Amino acid sequence: MLTCKKTYRDIPFAHRQHLHDGNCALIHGHNWTITLTFTSRALNPSGFVVDFGKLKFIKTWIDTHLDHACLFNESDPEKAVLLQQMGHLFKPYVLPNCSSEGIAQHLYHLFNPMILKETQDRAWLTAVEIEEDHKNSARYEP
Repeated sequence: MLTCKKTYRDIPFAHRQHLHDGNCALIHGHNWTITLTFTSRALNPSGFVVDFGKLKFIKTWIDTHLDHACLFNESDPEKAVLLQQMGHLFKPYVLPNCSSEGIAQHLYHLFNPMILKETQDRAWLTAVEIEEDHKNSARYEP
């Protein structure tokens, strides 16, 4: 197997871990890093696992959905009120779990089908790593 990685750095967004018993239950932000690991059994005609120049759709997705967003867990009981009363003050993004671990898993399931389509099933994601402020990280590998 051949692998390569693409990293997207300094993506500012906030989240709230409503079940946490400390400060993480409050809306707070980080500068996030997303690292995608790609794998293939065969290189493309240019000799790459994936052509990074053809991954602009991922950067566009990140910019559209995560850049300066506020992430909420689907189960957050305050989410509906916040979105209804204050939704105009931030860009909400709702997912099953907005912990680093949950974000990594969520992005894997979003991006892997895109990569399979782009490479005509020749390459796929094998891992997504999420870093909070270069201090903490989580990695999802299916």
